[in-house]
Amino acid sequence: MVKRVQPSKDAVSLPANGTVASHLRHFEERKDEIVQTIRNLVEIESPSDNKQAVDRVGTLLAGRFEGIGGHAKFHRVQDFGDHLQVDFAGKRGKPVLLLGHYDTVYPLGTLASMPCRTTDGRLCGPGVLDMKSGIAMMLAVIEGLLAWHGELPRPLTVLLVSDEEVGSDSSRHITESLAKKSEAVLVLEPSYGLQGAVKTARKGVGEYTLKVTGKAAHSGLDFEKGQSAVLELARQIPVIAKLTALKRGITLNVGLVQGGTRVNVIPAEATATLDVRIAHMKDAAAIDRKLRRLKPFNRKCKLEIKGGVNRPPMERTAGVAALYKKAAEIAKQLGWKLGEAAVGGGSDGNFTAGLGIPTLDGLGGVGDGAHAPHEFIVISELPRRAALVAALIEAV
Repeated sequence: MVKRVQPSKDAVSLPANGTVASHLRHFEERKDEIVQTIRNLVEIESPSDNKQAVDRVGTLLAGRFEGIGGHAKFHRVQDFGDHLQVDFAGKRGKPVLLLGHYDTVYPLGTLASMPCRTTDGRLCGPGVLDMKSGIAMMLAVIEGLLAWHGELPRPLTVLLVSDEEVGSDSSRHITESLAKKSEAVLVLEPSYGLQGAVKTARKGVGEYTLKVTGKAAHSGLDFEKGQSAVLELARQIPVIAKLTALKRGITLNVGLVQGGTRVNVIPAEATATLDVRIAHMKDAAAIDRKLRRLKPFNRKCKLEIKGGVNRPPMERTAGVAALYKKAAEIAKQLGWKLGEAAVGGGSDGNFTAGLGIPTLDGLGGVGDGAHAPHEFIVISELPRRAALVAALIEAV
């Protein structure tokens, strides 16, 4: 009698080595096409605050995705570009959500001083790393899966939002709604570092404004009658700084300070804007409580604090770890060791991971200089990143 051995719950189901290798060859043969798609996207500038410009990219991409069999629809937005959702049918199960954004931090006209160009095996340009290369990879991966299987192994949903770089206020509910219907979320934001690590943890992000109200007076004639809001704020800043706890992944940065009207007037108002980062969601309430309990040193001044954590942390849950394990095994088949990283910056993957949906981030381009004048991707990395994503979709 043959005894059947049940697979372990921790077993990783992956495409065979030969299959993964053939995926890599497929994308190697189409590397120039992927680069051209990236170039086309980069050369349509799409700053978050210019709806018309962002919508141009969205319209182009809707046509490209529909051209390979997707059903595209826009979530219309008044103050930002429209968000693009594309649905692809598949053989079985719940969809995998491919998540990204097509807005960039660069103002219109940046291409004049920062042209999209190829040099020393790198493609440079505004938004090439963050994250138009990731979008081009989505197109290539879906085309590849359709070519190999005839139909996708499972349904796919592509969501590309227009406001990620400015907080995702208008798109968050769409992202979370689609994530709740998904088996897993793959975020094609840039990888971490030139070694191409994926991101298994991201800090949560918050913003607070501390307003101090004092009393104005002439700084020469009635100095003693004034109550300086600037002086009070200066005393509060060291108190806020002491709330930073690096070992717990908690940082508070007073990044913007404003106050006063004229040099000869005791300032009646002053404000500070704080950036807050947390590694664990349970710390959000504690930080919020401590900030709201700040007491004035000068009892004749009034403190008012507004804000909160608006992007939960992406924590390395069991679901995240399982996706990373699959990705690492696929990378091993492709001949490299895939690292993982915990980073301070946030993405829309924070929202999906915060819901408990298995999420893996940083699957996009490999390069450096996101949001900087030297932004670039390494062209030779594109095929194996695409092969990794394709095999990961097959393995979910």
